[in-house]
Amino acid sequence: MTPRAWATGTLVVLLVLLAVFAAVTIPWHRPPAPRADQLAALGRLPAEQVARARQFHAELRPGSYGAMAVGLLVALVLGLTPLGAWLVTQGGRPFGGNWAGQAVLGGLLVTLAGEVVTLPFAAWQHTIVVRYGISTQSWGAWTIDLLKGWAVGAVIGAVALLGFYTITHFAPRWWWAFGAAGAAGLVVLLSFVLPVLVEPVFNKFTPMADGPLRTELLQLAERDGVPVRDVLVADASRRTTAVNAYVSGLGPTRRIVVYDTMLTEATPDEVVSVAAHELGHAKDNDVLTGTILGALGTAAAVIALYLLGSWAGLLRLARVDSIGEPRAIGLLLAIVSLAGLAAGPVQAFVSRGIEARADRHALDLTGDPAAFEAMQRRLGTVNLSDPDPPAWEHLLFASHPSTVERMAAARAYARGDR
Repeated sequence: MTPRAWATGTLVVLLVLLAVFAAVTIPWHRPPAPRADQLAALGRLPAEQVARARQFHAELRPGSYGAMAVGLLVALVLGLTPLGAWLVTQGGRPFGGNWAGQAVLGGLLVTLAGEVVTLPFAAWQHTIVVRYGISTQSWGAWTIDLLKGWAVGAVIGAVALLGFYTITHFAPRWWWAFGAAGAAGLVVLLSFVLPVLVEPVFNKFTPMADGPLRTELLQLAERDGVPVRDVLVADASRRTTAVNAYVSGLGPTRRIVVYDTMLTEATPDEVVSVAAHELGHAKDNDVLTGTILGALGTAAAVIALYLLGSWAGLLRLARVDSIGEPRAIGLLLAIVSLAGLAAGPVQAFVSRGIEARADRHALDLTGDPAAFEAMQRRLGTVNLSDPDPPAWEHLLFASHPSTVERMAAARAYARGDR
């Protein structure tokens, strides 16, 4: 069998594994959240609060969708014209055109082009979130966080690109197999190390002071059978007024993290309710499930890229000889951008189901639907979430059920609807 035949067969196997694993692990049934209860919950929210949240999101949309459209356009221009190959060539010139220099510096030039072009949209959005009181950052602090994000992305991107093109350079016929295995391994590795190495770059974490709330959160985790290493407080207030909490890490790195803003804005019962939701993710191994799905999906994507990359028409547009050479980085990113756009609604749908299951877990664990509903109202109010967003936008992009959906689920639970 030829490498292409082996790649095709392996891709089919991976896609079957992905479909079976998704069918078994993803919650396809959503807890009841009747539309009548959603409308009743919406009617209980202050009209001025709802109007302000909707106006906030209306002002954000042009920047969000503008950045998405311009970013995609740049990716297509760099990938489907000789411009991307030219940029990569320029990036490799300080190293004498060496393939490794092209892979790292050329790759960073191509990705940086997209970041720079969409930067005005990010700055525009920053002015909006500051005006609405969601962001507490000055322009200096915002710029520092932006540069930190670029630096983290550059390090991860450089490692990924160098690893990928090292494989394609030394195994030009079978790089799809080694690349798929390496990409899957990188996804697993990042799931473990990102919470420990990257989160502290953006926030300072301190152990929650001893007291009733810390004790209750640890007891909640113990009762749920979810071992956590610690309860930490993130200094989110230096960046935002939004409230949140989450469970971070896998195995020995798992910890409950609470925003300091939540400790000042929410009641202890509400903090416990949102922590119970996050424990639900750990209890149902959602991070592990996402990691395995991501690893399988990434491995399949590398093989699909190998198969698609032999399309002569695409190579001719990009003026490259093979998708496996560094000069084709622009073409690679263009394909990835299109695939990501197509996969986005599916990922959003899956995420909403997982979040709804975690909501149900919180209700079961605490047995307090009133506190859960109060917490959702608090999250929506402080974070300026649109409580009932346009159906098309929610369907395509929302990673969580809407505020009124979650409030309706609590009301249905209180009635005994299961």
